[in-house]
Formats: sequence, structure tokens, C-alpha cells
Amino acid sequence: MNKAEHTVVIGAGIVGVSTALWLQRAGVKVTLIDREGPAAGTSYGNAGILAAAAIVPVTVPGLLKKAPGMLFSPNEPLFLRWSYLPKLLPFLIPYLRTANHADLERIAGGLANMMHDTADQHLALAKGTPAEEFLATGDYLFVYDTEKDFRKDQLAWDIREKFGIEFEPLDKDGVSNHQPDMAGKFDFGVRCPNHGHIKDPGAYTKALAQHFVEQGGNLMIATVDDIKLENGVAIGVETPDGFVDADNVVLTAGAWSVHLAKKLGMRIPLESERGYHVEFVGADVNLTCPVMITSKKFAATSMNGRLRCAGIVEFGGLNAPPSRAPIELIKRNAKEIFPNLQYERIDEWMGHRPSTPDSLPLVGAFAKAKNVWAGFGHQHLGLTGGPKTGRWLAQMITGETPNVDMSPYSADRF
Repeated sequence: MNKAEHTVVIGAGIVGVSTALWLQRAGVKVTLIDREGPAAGTSYGNAGILAAAAIVPVTVPGLLKKAPGMLFSPNEPLFLRWSYLPKLLPFLIPYLRTANHADLERIAGGLANMMHDTADQHLALAKGTPAEEFLATGDYLFVYDTEKDFRKDQLAWDIREKFGIEFEPLDKDGVSNHQPDMAGKFDFGVRCPNHGHIKDPGAYTKALAQHFVEQGGNLMIATVDDIKLENGVAIGVETPDGFVDADNVVLTAGAWSVHLAKKLGMRIPLESERGYHVEFVGADVNLTCPVMITSKKFAATSMNGRLRCAGIVEFGGLNAPPSRAPIELIKRNAKEIFPNLQYERIDEWMGHRPSTPDSLPLVGAFAKAKNVWAGFGHQHLGLTGGPKTGRWLAQMITGETPNVDMSPYSADRF
């Protein structure tokens, strides 16, 4: 390949920034375009966890029985804007069909290949850049009210063990010793080593993007209105600021990628898995690592003087404003776990996590336009899988073959 060829990357979240950096390091001229700038969406608001253990999808066997009860309870972490249901059905039906044992193993295998070495991938991406200071490697702790509750979750841990995720069970004292600010709250826990977290996800992604610019990369703040094709080959992208020519175009715009793909004639059943966080700024709780409170289905992460509690799945599309019920649920749960929490203020956030019916991202070239590449659909695992996705895309664009079967992530599988 001619290293002077020009690649346009659309979307400056962690996946897009990672792709741009790996391409740049391979000697490719890159323009990174985003309508708002780096880390304006979920790359800012996520839980900050490098969650190698998060290979078990939401659609586990038994979900169909539980889902109706969850949807009608204000205390469950699954929400639906009912007015959006007719638009959701083309996604929801195949999504729920994957709630079986065979698909569970297939999906977990695909996620494990992408995420098992996430800490190493982030270290490789950030090393020698200002972003490195935001990266912390270490444990990820799952906590359970009782050991019986852990046993109910045995299938998930069996899957993790099958795909090589290391973990160590902890009794009540073990949990308390690991997390003094949660002492006595939980009777059982599981420590997962070889993980990590980002102390400020937004600042981290922005620092990576700034490094990209300082190394000669071009960052444009603009909306991409269209990808122009000639004879099935992309020749560039249309923006309000003019046409940008390109030899390759990469779609890493998260949930918004589907609209540009549709203009290319591809209908991808992608939905926004709307996620929320409540951040306690100036919190007097300092967790030693991220903690997943399994009974409440939310994660708590200490981030440079803030405590971020993040989670919830809400289906309601890209256009509806944030709902109050998910925010209030996170607040209630946080108050229950940290009853004496002191803080200066609360910040609230809602973002769009791009989800596919089979819970795996699209990574690779489109058959209808072989120089247009997909890098989206990571649901709530974009931060975890971003650097590996970017490396895979850079390898494929520069003519290398990733050392993994890429068929589970095919851009044309739907």
C-alpha cells in the first residue's frame, strides 16, 4: 500500500481516535472528523472500566421470562419508552432471539477475542502520550449480597472461565479488605485481575486525539452529510465545510454510523442502548478499583475526586430527551450502597451506546463499498474494545491480516 493514501475516520470517540492513531503510526495520512469534537458522547460518560470480564451479553438465557417484570418495575435497570416500541421491534425481535445457550457462547467468544487483553491494548495505545496518566491497571470487583446470589450467576462465571477470564472468589472479609469504603456491605465478591480503569474517560480520549494532532494528524469539527461513491468506491465525504477526498473511509460514529451506512444502501439493525451516569463530584468515597454492584446492575468507579455510578439499559432512540426514572434509580441505589456519602454536587449524564441484535460490533469493510470500513456497534463496551478495534481496522486498511477470525464482526452479516 502507498503510505501517502488518505483515510478519513468519521467519529472521534475512543474507537475513532484509536483507529486514527494506529493508522497514523502505520504511516497513513489521516483526517479525523467529528461533529462536536473528541469524546463528546459515550467516550466521555462511560463507567471508565477496561472490562475484560464483560463478555456475557445482556441477552442471557432466561431474559425473556424476566424482561416483562423488569420493564414494569421502577427499581429494575431495564427501561423502555413505550412510544418507541414500534420502531424498536425490528431490532428487538432478533435481539431477544439470541437469549439462548448457543448464542451466549458464540457472542462471549467474539467479545473475548476483542477484549481479553484490553489493559495491554490501552497501554500500547497511550504509552508515551499525555493520555497515559489517566490509565490505571488493576482489579475489577464484582460484589454480591450473599454467596447464594453468586451461585445464581454461575452460568456467567462458567462462561468467563471457559474463555480464560481469571477470577478469585472473596468472602465477606475479603470484600471488606479489598474495598474498605464498602466494608460489611456484601457477603461475597469476585476479584478479577488484569483489568483496569480510566481515571477520566473524556480527558483520556481528548488527550489521545490531541497527540494525534501533534503528530501531524488532521482533526476537523464538522458534520459528515454523505459519503460519495463512484462505481461502488468511496472517493470522499461531504461536509458543510466542503468535500474531503479519501482513499478509505472509516465509520466510527457510534449510534449515528447507521445513518451514513443507510445512504450507502445498507440497512443495519442498530439501536441506541441509552446509558446513564450520576457523578458525585468531590466524593469522600475512594474505591480502590471499579466495582460492579450485581444486585443493582450498576458500576461504581472513583475518578480523580469523583465517584461515578453508571449503568442502566433504556431503549428509546436517539432523539428523545433523557428520562428521569433511570437517573433517580441510580441515585437511590448509590444512597443505599453509600449511605454516608458526602459530596459537593451531582452531575447527571445520558448517552447513546450503539447496539446490534447479536451484541457484537461491526468491524471490517462493506461489500458494497470495499474501501468503506465499519467500526461501530460496541454497545456498552466501546472503551474496553476501542483500541483493539482500531488496531484491527488499521491492519486491514494497510493490507495486513489480523491474527483472529474476523467473521463474527462482519460488516455485512445483517
